[in-house]
Amino acid sequence: MRVTILGSGTSQGVPVIACECPVCQSTDENDKRLRSSAMIDIGDKKLIIDAGPDFRTQMLRAGVKDVTALLLTHEHKDHIGGLDDIRAFNWVKNGEVDIYCNQRTKDVISKDYDYAFAAFRYPGVPEMNIHVIDEEPFWIGEIKIEPITVMHYKLPVTAFRIDNFAYITDANFISEASMKKLEGVEYMVINALRKEVHLSHFTLDQAIDVVKTLHVKQAYITHIGHQMGLHEEVSRELPENIQLAHDMLSFEF
Repeated sequence: MRVTILGSGTSQGVPVIACECPVCQSTDENDKRLRSSAMIDIGDKKLIIDAGPDFRTQMLRAGVKDVTALLLTHEHKDHIGGLDDIRAFNWVKNGEVDIYCNQRTKDVISKDYDYAFAAFRYPGVPEMNIHVIDEEPFWIGEIKIEPITVMHYKLPVTAFRIDNFAYITDANFISEASMKKLEGVEYMVINALRKEVHLSHFTLDQAIDVVKTLHVKQAYITHIGHQMGLHEEVSRELPENIQLAHDMLSFEF
C-alpha cells in the first residue's frame, strides 16, 4: 500500500486569501497546502479520498491517469467541491466513476450537482455511480474497506480503515465504539487544525492523544490551518512517530 497526501490543508487552504501571517507568507513549499485529500495505491487499484475544490490541480500534480473509486468522508464543500472534474475520468473510462459515501453526502451531491442527475442531462456532465455505505465493511475488488464514524462537532463524518491503515479527517471526537474499530491500526492520517481548541476539529495535542491511545506506529497530521504555525518549527515539537503531513508526501508499508 502506498499513500500519497494530495492536500494537507484546511477548508481555506494555505496560504489563505489576503492573509499576511508568517505561515501564509512563507516560501517553504511545505507551508503551501491544498484542501485535504489522499490517494491510496494498492496493486492496480487507485483510491482517492475526497474531491475538494483543488481536485483538478491535485490530479494533474500527481499525474493521475485513472481512478478506481472515490471515497468521500462527508459533504462539506472542501471535500466534494471538485466532483465536476471527474468528467476527465468519465472520458478515460467511457463510463461512470464509482463513488462511495453515506446517504447524507449523496443527498447533498444530488442537490449541488443536480445537472448530473437531471432527466435531461446536458452532454458532458459528470457521470457518477454512487454507492451508499453505512458502517458495514465493503469491498472494492479484493480491498476490504471499513467505514468508521467520527464526529465533526455534531456532524457524523466517515473515516476509512484499510487493513492496518486509517484516514481520519474533520473530527474532534471519536466514540469508544469507533476507537475499538481502530485498534490495531499501525499507520494513520489524522486531522489537527491548530494548537488552540476548535469547535469541530482536533487540536494538535488531541490528535497526538488519539495516536498514543491507539499505539499507532506512525501518524501523519493533516487538515492543517495556517494558525498551526510554520511546518519546520512545529515539526521539531512532535514525537518521533508523528509528523506534519505536507502536500505530495508519500509513504508505503
